[in-house]
Amino acid sequence: MVSVFIYMIGIVLLIQLFNLQIVHGEEYREQSNTRLTRESVLEAARGNILDQSGNKLATTTLGYSLELYKTKIDTQTLNKTLLKITQILEKNGDAYVDSLPIQIEPFAFTIGEESQKEWKEKNKIEENKTAEECFNILKEKYEITNENLQEARKIMTLRYAISQNGYSSIRSVELASGLKETTIAELSEQNAEFPGVNITTKAIRSYPSGSLASHLLGYIGKIDAEEYKEKQDRYTQNDIIGKIGIEYIMEDYLKGTNGIRQIDMAVDGTITDEYVAEEAISGSDVILTIDANLQQVTETALKENMQAIANTEHVEVTGASAVVMKVKTGEILAMASYPDFDPSDFVNGITTEKWNYYTKEDESNYAKMHPFVNRAISSPFSPGSTYKMVTAITGLETGKITINEKINDVGTYRFSSDYNPKCWNKSGHGYLNVTNAIVKSCNYFFYEVGNRVGIENLVKYTKALGLGKKTGVELLGEEAGHIASPETSKQFGVTWTGGNVLSAAIGQENNNFTAIQMAKYTSMLANGGNDIDVTILKSIVDSNGNEVPKEEVEQYLKNRLGIEEEATESVTFHAQNLKAVLEGMKGVTTESGGTAYSIFRNFNIEVGGKTGSAQTERKDANGKDITHAWFVGFAPFDEPEIAIVVMIENGQHGSNAAVPARDIIAEYFGMNANRVTEDMNAKPTTQIQN
Repeated sequence: MVSVFIYMIGIVLLIQLFNLQIVHGEEYREQSNTRLTRESVLEAARGNILDQSGNKLATTTLGYSLELYKTKIDTQTLNKTLLKITQILEKNGDAYVDSLPIQIEPFAFTIGEESQKEWKEKNKIEENKTAEECFNILKEKYEITNENLQEARKIMTLRYAISQNGYSSIRSVELASGLKETTIAELSEQNAEFPGVNITTKAIRSYPSGSLASHLLGYIGKIDAEEYKEKQDRYTQNDIIGKIGIEYIMEDYLKGTNGIRQIDMAVDGTITDEYVAEEAISGSDVILTIDANLQQVTETALKENMQAIANTEHVEVTGASAVVMKVKTGEILAMASYPDFDPSDFVNGITTEKWNYYTKEDESNYAKMHPFVNRAISSPFSPGSTYKMVTAITGLETGKITINEKINDVGTYRFSSDYNPKCWNKSGHGYLNVTNAIVKSCNYFFYEVGNRVGIENLVKYTKALGLGKKTGVELLGEEAGHIASPETSKQFGVTWTGGNVLSAAIGQENNNFTAIQMAKYTSMLANGGNDIDVTILKSIVDSNGNEVPKEEVEQYLKNRLGIEEEATESVTFHAQNLKAVLEGMKGVTTESGGTAYSIFRNFNIEVGGKTGSAQTERKDANGKDITHAWFVGFAPFDEPEIAIVVMIENGQHGSNAAVPARDIIAEYFGMNANRVTEDMNAKPTTQIQN
């Protein structure tokens, strides 16, 4: 019985095989020969970057890209097809990939000499070949017969992109993205004329607020060869990847998981069908502590203030930065650096012209200010008199001065036979206690305190207040700066002498700190001396709406940033000492004669602050001495919520840096409906080193 059943099954299989091979064989062979099934990447949407209120600072929109698969067409047909593609794209105002480093009419390289050398070596071209000769070598290599140089370069551009990225019958190369509807319609209507061409939906990065918070967000770009080699288990050669800023640091969370799209094509490259085989999974959303409105006001205030200073002081103002921080938690509400850039310029590949504008100093004055540098974390400067609270705290905590002790400023501080520095008020301030010395920014007073406490104690309390070391903010490129000391001087090849401690005590010498360090320092003064963890990251939420555990994120960031715990001697600050210092900071903004009184006069909120004017030995393009302007402050005075730091490169006077600080504080406390304005034509009454 079993054998009969087996025979019956065999007969059925033979009949079916006869049907497939003989009856319908020719039909199925024809279908097989005219249809190819290919897999295409279904790109996942990149996660959003949002401010603390959910405003999208970076997001993903749905767009369309043009990709090309390899087909059996000959080289001349391929070249003609590529030329037609460029003509349609240009007609409709769409851009296509162009990384060919050769321009025509006139012939020239668009990259520097060192990059030219690497490029020629990579493309197996002799080092001495000119741009025109290289162009002709590639023209021959790609069998481009067009005599018209413009047409030849268009074809060459896409052929070069194909050669750099590679493609096959099952893996495409992207030639253009962000296509307009007119382009899509035209290419779709003429599908038969474009073998191997496929229009696919694509998640396109966008920045709704333009350049807002650009140094925090960073930008994205196409994955390069080295990045792909390291990450090819999760990325394709057409993928985008974060290059700097949060886009870079949080890449592993922002990057989603791509899906798979099946594409049916005829052998001539015509698409016959497509469907989703595996859904894509969106990346996680990264939520920052930033307040977008406050960030906007901060950036605008910096830019306007720089221009006002340049106009009134007749100096070259080369940059500025500002940080607004919650004094109790270390959360950053705003961080600005000027000049800035627009992350959108990089989404579809930055043009040569725009890149030159940002980077080539011989072509762009803007480039001279280095717009990609996040000055708030990467540019340490001498703090000038904003450092004097460190010296005051050191003197009080070591018992070298008391709250009520008065020191008589007679103008010239007699230190040694060959070094007798003067107070900025050359006739002297007379008798001052520590609070009034901060109000008047008396150099003489702090010379004496520095001399009493010595450099070792100054270094100890400088470190305890978060200066001269990285804050650990979740961004790449943070600099530690330097604390003035014999060891630091030795690093710079300078001999330390006894008199150096006087200069260090007023924020000069090799004291160099970033704006973000100064914001932490000011926060610690305002919060009772408590250490804080500086952060710009609020939370991460995955595509299912679940918050990623903080422990996981912290470990990821340690690995990503290479953070190593730095041991710092624990220091306790006595309340009465801090109070004496803070009262001095209040006097700076509220007492006639305070160095920021003219800026905060009649202000509705009581602010504690300190100005600083850090001298350098250099001159600007206008021949003026370069003096950097600082303001550090906190508000409200009685119940501090925020600390604010503004640094203006070559801002001349500390009071100039207080102007944008006032506007930023007004925004935070909802006062900008009645925005206070300042006459920038009025000459400041403050002096250098205040």
